[in-house]
Amino acid sequence: MITLHTPQLSFTLRPWQLSDLPSLVKHGNNKKIFDNMRDMFPYPYTEEAGIKFLHRIMADKPTKVFAIEIDNEACGSIGIFPQEDISRINAELGYWLSEKHWGKGIITAAVKEMVKYGFETWPIQRIYAIPFPENKASQKVLQKAGFRLEATIEKSIIKNNIIQDELIYAIRRS
Repeated sequence: MITLHTPQLSFTLRPWQLSDLPSLVKHGNNKKIFDNMRDMFPYPYTEEAGIKFLHRIMADKPTKVFAIEIDNEACGSIGIFPQEDISRINAELGYWLSEKHWGKGIITAAVKEMVKYGFETWPIQRIYAIPFPENKASQKVLQKAGFRLEATIEKSIIKNNIIQDELIYAIRRS
């Protein structure tokens, strides 16, 4: 468990628990969040989807996906996903946060902590994230956390039936 502070509030990164299911569904069931996530993040976000997610990620050792707890409630998630085979020196970073907590610096602080955790926990050289082109807030978060835009691959991903450019932001082990 890691407690972090922004100028506006304190929050904790901790492993998910089955008791987080109601708050996971409450905060995850938001079309604006879904629109900025991979399609594997469902909308509407149901209890069934939450149970599958919790069982899957709670089995990971070491922990790869953490709850973002604010005021004793899981209000978001951040995870690091080490890659395999020839890409095994890389890990992908993903995150989401309840809309009511957007703009408070929470994700920027959480991303910085996850970068530190990722490099300390796995023998990786690079952590990358793929924000959608219209998600300027997420791009700004990554830049504030030290990531840089490494590549733009034209018209290579699809979300909500719209073909988009793939933006790849990354940070490397120093």
